[in-house]
Amino acid sequence: MAKRNGNGLLTGSIVRKLKRPAKGNYIEYDGGPDSVAGFGARITAGGHRAFVLNYYAGGRERRYTIGSWPDWTCTAARKEARRLRHLVDQGGDPLADAQAEREAPTVNDLIARFKTEWLPKKRPGTQREYQGMIRLHIAPTFGRIKVAAVSHDDIDKLHRRITADGAPYGANRVASLCSRLFSLAVRWNMRATNPAKGIELNKEYGRRRYLRGPELEALLKALAAYPNRDIANVFRVLLATGARRGEVLAMRWADLDLDRGLWSKPPSATKQQQPHETPLAKPVQLLLAEIRQKQTAGRRQLPEFVFPSNSKVGCLTDVKKAWRRICKQAGLADLRIHDLRHSYASVLVSHGASLPLIASMLGHASAATASRYSHLFVDPMKAAAEKVAAFIDAADVAANGTSTPAPEPKSALISFCKPRRGRRG
Repeated sequence: MAKRNGNGLLTGSIVRKLKRPAKGNYIEYDGGPDSVAGFGARITAGGHRAFVLNYYAGGRERRYTIGSWPDWTCTAARKEARRLRHLVDQGGDPLADAQAEREAPTVNDLIARFKTEWLPKKRPGTQREYQGMIRLHIAPTFGRIKVAAVSHDDIDKLHRRITADGAPYGANRVASLCSRLFSLAVRWNMRATNPAKGIELNKEYGRRRYLRGPELEALLKALAAYPNRDIANVFRVLLATGARRGEVLAMRWADLDLDRGLWSKPPSATKQQQPHETPLAKPVQLLLAEIRQKQTAGRRQLPEFVFPSNSKVGCLTDVKKAWRRICKQAGLADLRIHDLRHSYASVLVSHGASLPLIASMLGHASAATASRYSHLFVDPMKAAAEKVAAFIDAADVAANGTSTPAPEPKSALISFCKPRRGRRG
């Protein structure tokens, strides 16, 4: 039921005095020369009063609820009705827009699709890392917000907050994951642009932590004494192959050829999502053969993984607590599991391996990625320079008739460059 107010514009007094219908609702429409067409006050059988706007869009009559009375005054509701009427005259549909806004996906919806469609393609370690960042930072901050409403400033604030909490590199990882999430949101037509694009990341410096000789000996002693041999062997394989932690934990017997000394990693197990072959030195072959022999004792068949989990389903996934205990026993501070990979590369460098060879052995995408180890070439180059200088110095001694090099300075190269007292003539 509806009626146009013959007394002119709607007022608070008129709305307050509206009588409840026996059922359904009753609408008193605005009247007078300054009224807004379709604007009215509605009262239901239950006594609820609200302002509405009736209009036509797409050939159908639509009714948009502006807001409840007295939360909205007649003046404010009429002003909003006039704005909405202007949108309708331009071809808009406020009710459809409001419905689309209600149904628009939230960041939680985006995360759910990300976990279903994109995350399973990643390695188990990457999945755990992303799940952790989503659980700790992204979902609590943005989860209930509409995907289209997240701004560049919102993500920048999150990045700065994590940085201020003392995790500058972690802040960069979260910002990168946000960029991935919202790039997928653009692809999935959830929004038009990526709000994480252009976030100013914290400066990162390449880590240069390597095992020195005494440290390696201390670590090997601690590994030999560690009671859980399976976990100790994980670190032994990491030391001897330079592989990533996730690659070793997911190592399968089907991918090993111990006779040829080759480990063929499937794309699903590598960071580059590419197959990669790693040579296995003789000590590693013997260690793996020993593990295999123990696993076959009293069993009908080998487990799928070289390092199966205690639940007998899947592989080991978390060895961080054991690593902390081992490092404490060895007296090693600030040594990460990934530093074993760096140490492997440092040994390769010290024995003259080239960056392309190191990249190939470690499974890097390019030699440029392995360039972080280039500073370690200083010692081999210095040793080579010393050999050249010693050769020239010996020739100089022979040419000048001096039986022995000058005692100071000790460096052959410096000795060669220092002027000598030659014979007159």
